[in-house]
Amino acid sequence: MPPTVILIRHAEALHNVNNKFAHPPLLTSLAQLPNSSLTAANAQSTRLREHLREEQPLAEKVEMIVASPMVRTLQTALVGLSWLIEKGVKVELDPMWQECSDKPCDTGSPVSQLANRFPQLSFDTVDHAYPAKPRDSIYGFTSRAVVARGQACLKSLYQRKEKVVAVVSHSGFLRTAVSHTKYANADYRIFDFSPDSSLKDPELVEWGSTAANGGGMGKSEKGRAEIVEGDFPPEELKEVGEQMGIKTSREPANEVPSS
Repeated sequence: MPPTVILIRHAEALHNVNNKFAHPPLLTSLAQLPNSSLTAANAQSTRLREHLREEQPLAEKVEMIVASPMVRTLQTALVGLSWLIEKGVKVELDPMWQECSDKPCDTGSPVSQLANRFPQLSFDTVDHAYPAKPRDSIYGFTSRAVVARGQACLKSLYQRKEKVVAVVSHSGFLRTAVSHTKYANADYRIFDFSPDSSLKDPELVEWGSTAANGGGMGKSEKGRAEIVEGDFPPEELKEVGEQMGIKTSREPANEVPSS
C-alpha cells in the first residue's frame, strides 16, 4: 500500500526575505545568491519541529525522510525533523526534489562541498549529474521537464514500503509538479495517494485537516494552485500549455515569498 506523505517546504532562506520596502529593491540580487542558506535565526525550523512533535501525531510515525540536497532543505530537515533523525529515521537525499529554476539561488552546490558542510548526511544517493540543470535533461528549467520530474517523484513515493514518508522540498516544485497547492516557508501538508492511483498514474489527495487549515501550520494559501503565467520560460510553455490547458508564460518562475 502506498505511504501517507508529509510534504514540507523549507524554512525561510536568504533569498526569501521580504524586501519590498527596501530601496532599491533587493529581489534581483537575492535571487543571485548561490544555493542560499536559511536566515540566521532559523526560528521557523524550530517552530516546525515543536509543532510536529506536539500537535501532529502522524509525524511520530515517519519511517523515512526524503530531502532535496539544497542547503536550505538540508538545514530545515536537520532542525525541523531532528528528533526523528536522532531516533534513527534515515534521511535520503534526492535531487529530483530540487527547485525548478536555474537561478543561482535554486541551483545546488557540488556534492563534495555539501558533504564537507553536512558530514552527518550521506550523499551516496545523489545523482552524479547534480547540480547541473541542462535544459534537455530531467532537471531542466522547462515546464515539460519539471512536470515529468514531479511525476517521477510521485511514482517513486508510490512504490515505497514505508507507511509514512516526510519530504522536504521547495514551493515552486511542489506547487507546479507534485501537489498543486501553495506552501509558506516551514509549512507542510499531508497527502494519501488516491484510491484510483496506479504506478502509471499516481495522484495525491490532501487530508482535509491541512487543506482546510491552509497547511499544517495554517500559514499557507488555501485552494488548488495550477501552473500559471510566469512559472516557466516562455519559449516552450506555449506548446505544453496548449496540450495541458494551462496559461502561457512571459517571465521565469519565482518561489512563493515567505509569509
